[in-house]
Amino acid sequence: MRLLLLAGTSEARQLAAILAAEGFPAIASLAGATRTPAPLALPTRHAGFGGMEGFEAFVVDQRIGAVIDATHPFAARITQRTHDVCVRMGVPLLRLERPAWVPRDGDRWTYLGDEAQGIERIPEAAVVFLATGRQSLSAWTGLRAGQVYLRVIDRPAEPFPLPGSFVTGRPPFDLAAETELFERLGVTHLVAKDSGSAEARPKLEAARNLGIEVLILGRPARPSSLLVVETVEQAADWARRLPFRSG
Repeated sequence: MRLLLLAGTSEARQLAAILAAEGFPAIASLAGATRTPAPLALPTRHAGFGGMEGFEAFVVDQRIGAVIDATHPFAARITQRTHDVCVRMGVPLLRLERPAWVPRDGDRWTYLGDEAQGIERIPEAAVVFLATGRQSLSAWTGLRAGQVYLRVIDRPAEPFPLPGSFVTGRPPFDLAAETELFERLGVTHLVAKDSGSAEARPKLEAARNLGIEVLILGRPARPSSLLVVETVEQAADWARRLPFRSG
């Protein structure tokens, strides 16, 4: 039996390193959202599963005895599918999800239920920096701002559909670089998903220091019966208690 680690976050990389160092029988999976993902310490497959049936077949073929879902907090479809399949097949499942961000003194945050609320709130003269990922771009095409910038890891081949451009960059980002970028672009509004990532926190600090308004997209709901931990060590402890951890 093997453990399946659904990766795509810095916490997943840390957990993979622990599992590999302890000789845990495990395999990792990356959905392929970026062309050049950071390597993991475990054997890794780079593809989707082909829906629920494909995921079920993979669990059977690879003798998966437990799953840790350490995907992004906004990977709602993956989390729901994983939960449904594991419940149906009787496979133990753990969700590793870092805590949400907490505003600090001086932050100018507004929480959004969806992108449409952001489009309504952002004025036409705004200079908007979208830190929401390339896959979110279609939801913002109705934005009527003066300039819009979207940060991506890999620059897409298609042209940018709004006044503005793509901005390439790979995390982690430091405070000085984020501050320089926002000042150079003249950013007035920052839009971010509530990922809770420590690597992404500098952009929020830069926005606070520069007086930039921040719009935070709230996290999607997750299955109510899902077992959730917030730290890598908690997830590692859960894995250590699995009956097949010695192979």
